[in-house]
Formats: sequence, structure tokens, C-alpha cells
Amino acid sequence: MGCIGGALGAVGRRERGNGTCAWEISASFGFGSDRSGETAMLGLMQNWPLTVDRIIDHAARVHGRREIVTRRTDGLIHRSDYATLRARARQVSAALRRLGIAMGDRVATLAWNSERHMECWYGAMGIGAVLHTLNPRLHADQLVWIARDAGSRVLVLDSDLISLIEPIRDRLPFEHYIIIADANGMPSSTLGALSYEEWIAAAGHDTIWGGFDENTACGLCYTSGTTGNPKGVLYSHRSNTLHTMMVMAKGALGIGPDDVVMPVVPMFHANAWGLAFACPAAGAKLVMPGGQLDGTSLYELLDRERVTITAAVPTVWLGLLHYLREHDLKLPYLERVIIGGSALPEAILRAFEEDYDVEVIQGWGMTETSPVGTISGVPATIAEGEGLAHKLKQGRPPFGVELRVADDENAEAPWDGATPGRLLIRGFAVAGGYWHGAGGDILDADGFFDTGDVATIDAHGAMQITDRAKDVIKSGGEWISSIAIENIALSHPAVANAAAIGVPHPKWDERPVLIVETRPGAAVTEDELRAYLGGRIARWWMPDAFVFLDVIPLGATGKIDKRALRETIRNR
Repeated sequence: MGCIGGALGAVGRRERGNGTCAWEISASFGFGSDRSGETAMLGLMQNWPLTVDRIIDHAARVHGRREIVTRRTDGLIHRSDYATLRARARQVSAALRRLGIAMGDRVATLAWNSERHMECWYGAMGIGAVLHTLNPRLHADQLVWIARDAGSRVLVLDSDLISLIEPIRDRLPFEHYIIIADANGMPSSTLGALSYEEWIAAAGHDTIWGGFDENTACGLCYTSGTTGNPKGVLYSHRSNTLHTMMVMAKGALGIGPDDVVMPVVPMFHANAWGLAFACPAAGAKLVMPGGQLDGTSLYELLDRERVTITAAVPTVWLGLLHYLREHDLKLPYLERVIIGGSALPEAILRAFEEDYDVEVIQGWGMTETSPVGTISGVPATIAEGEGLAHKLKQGRPPFGVELRVADDENAEAPWDGATPGRLLIRGFAVAGGYWHGAGGDILDADGFFDTGDVATIDAHGAMQITDRAKDVIKSGGEWISSIAIENIALSHPAVANAAAIGVPHPKWDERPVLIVETRPGAAVTEDELRAYLGGRIARWWMPDAFVFLDVIPLGATGKIDKRALRETIRNR
């Protein structure tokens, strides 16, 4: 196959007599170690590029009959398997080539979690095209901006999302539209779209599959754009494959062939936390919930399909827990629930583990980290009785991720669990730059990326987010953790959601205000919440005011939209 892949940071190569390559290394992967003049002796192992087409190849050959269950947009349950998914993904590859799609071209999807969405992922990636996910929860102007910035040529979309695209069609760059439906189920539209099933049936299965450099671009996912325009994170086949192996491991998500996994986290959100790759690689049964994420729909799939692992943001689990309590239901098959996207409230942790005997795994990460950066757990070295406190931390980095916490002068803070600083990260699946160079050089001199979070790291290597840098409340020169206030408020039985924000103050610079959404049918007063927080937080952390809203606004990724809340408070 010649010299493909190679070593990042290597300069030059020399040919061996047998036609293979040896790299001459003059830098240690850009992390500051200079070994100029030395020549590496390479091992004599096979060159087996880490490309994601090999993931679905493996799944089809070894776990071909393992089931994939999808609730489609019409509400009906569809059953398939990995062998079928691979065959149909190759049809997608052939169909894309007939449209003129080649290596490096972007193919966009606007779709819920389903087996046909996965076919598009592997079909595009298998020919070296770049699969670009669009988030249907974004504002129309953001969808337009992202689609144009990515330069995607094809859009594959679910039929119930046509109404998002038709009003903005003239502003979009797409040359072709494919609606995920068969000929009989094609809805009327103004897009001039093709039926997905007819499109792939006409293409056949003959196509070139894989065979490219593992550093080839693979996927394009945009940040949430909380400040300025969203920025594109361009994953490689290598980074996605290594991330897959990382999250499968025990101590991370621990996915195996006997598991039944339901990714509630959407495929358009940071690679569905890697589950669309890890489940086929492990041979786990996959349950795709589509767009119906209410408590009734989720519980039905969890129970009927005997799901053992599921993953989503805290707001989804708050809704499910409310449904379980309201209908006096149990979770007899569920073993682990993975929670990420925002800090884990203690009330959710206790509810799952104490009321339903389900282990909670908290994960932290970003679009820029593919996305897993840390995984919570109970270190074997801690004292008895400290397990709960550690599970509420964002956790320790798995192998392949390095963390540090630094002050404003970039001096590293001690790992004492008390000294906060800017959280920095580097690793094999961490972005080294943004699409089109947005944001300029995003790495420091040592190759670390600034996450924008403020955190501590303890002596066990467990990281805890104390705030987002832009959300931290600084009062009288001291930091107040909005996350800590929110999590305590969320443990009150009448509180459905809570957000602490800083507001300007003439003496203290900023003071906290707590915004509260109560549970349906419940009531709580400001005095009651003050009494509840008293003794649980420092006196000077006590919010100056409490604001009650019917609904706290959420952003496109399910996190609280604090920018909208600040605007609400300013206008009151």
C-alpha cells in the first residue's frame, strides 16, 4: 500500500530497499521536545490504517446478525442488523459517487438517530468524503451560515424536517436533496428531492471502499456558537477510530458485545459521543430512538428492548425520572446511564443509583474533543465513604487525553482539588485547529487547547468543572461557582431546572441571581429556597435575587441558554 499514515511531526522520509518507508523524526509530535539529528528505528508491524470503514467491516463480518432497532419518523419500529447496514452503506457510497461526490467533498445530514442516518455516515466516510451533521434545533440563520461555511454539496434529511429547509432553500449551497423515505412515503416538497430508498437502489453496491490515509478528514461538526459564529471541528479517520477504542474500554464507557445501547444523545451532537462508532466496533445491539425523546417513548424502548446502557444530557433524564415517578415504573434491565453536556446534579445521581439501582457515569467533553475528555468514577485509591463526591466530579481522563489547569500567567496549578484555573487539554482526538482557520492558532506552545472551562484537579487525577470561564461569577474579587448553586437548587423537590447568572453590582462587581423553573404542580417561594441553600453554600454565595420562569430556555444542544437568560434579566 506504500507509505500512508506516517507520523505527525515527522519531516522527510527515506525509502528502504523493499519499497517500504522509514520516517526520520526531528520533532516529538509538536509537543516541544527537540530530538534533532536522531533517526528512529521503526518496528516491523503491518500497516493497517485506522479508518472508520474498517469499523463497519468488522461489525458486519463478526457481529453481522446483531440487531439495530430504530423508531422511525412515522413512529414505527424497524429492525435491521450490522451486515445489512454495511451493505446499504456501500449503496450510499455508490449513490454519492453517481452524484459526483469525491474525496474531501462534504455531505450534510439533517436527521435524527436511525439506522439510515448511520448508513449515510459510513457511506460518505467510506469513500473519503466528509460527513457534516446539521443540528435541526438551530435557528434558520445559523443553519444557513454553517451549511455555507462547510460548503456541503448534498443534504440528506428526515422527512419531518423538510419544513426547516424549504423557507431557506434559496440561501443554501446544496446541489442535491435526498429525503429519507421510500417512494410510497415521499412527502410533497419544493426541494426537488430524491427518495432515499430509490436513490440507493439505483446505485448498486459496486464502489471503491476505504484504502486511504488514516489522517484523511472524516467528519465535520460545528460548535454551539455561544459566542460569535459556530466553528467547524474537522475529525480524521484516525482520531475517530482511536476515540472509539478509548471509549469502549473498561473505565470509560465499557461497551461490550453483550450490551444493548440506546444513544439518546443525537448523532448531530459531537459524534453522538462516539456511540455510532463504538457500538458496531464492540458488536453491541443498537437502539435508535429517532426524534421522539419524551419520557413515554424512551421508557418504552428501554423496557421492551432491554437496554443496558443509554446516554443523554441531564435535561432528558429529568424528564424520564419524572415520568417514572408519575407512573410508578422501574428500570429492571438498565445497568448504566451516561450523562454529559452539563454538570451532573446530585439529585439525578441519587435518583438513578438509589431509587432504580442504575449506575451513573458522568462524562465531560466538547465538540473539539470528539467529545470524551473525562469519565467519572470512584478511584480505587480513595477512602471509604468518598465515592459520591467523586462521582459528582467530571472524572479522570482516559489514556489518550492529557489535562492541566493553569492560571492567567499559564503557570500550572497544583492537583490539590482546590486550586481552580483554566482547563487545558491535548490528545489524539483533540482539535488542533478549526475549519477554514477560524479562531486562528488555538493551541498554546505545548500543544494544549484552552477549553474555556474553569476547573480543579485532585490528587487522584479527577477533574471538576467549577464554571465556564464566561459564566463564572466574580464578586468582590472572588469566584462564585454558578454550577454549585444550580446543583444544590436542583436537589429541591419542587425545582425542575435552575440557572445561576451574575448581574452587575456597583460595589461587588457582580452578584448571583438564581433563575428557577418549578416542577408541574409544585410551588416554592424565595424564602424557602433561601432557607434550603443556607448552610449548603457560603453566605456570600447566596443569590441576591430569585427569578421564577415558566420555562428556562435551552440551547440547541440541550444546555441552559444563559445568554438568553441574561437578556431576560436585563429586560425585567
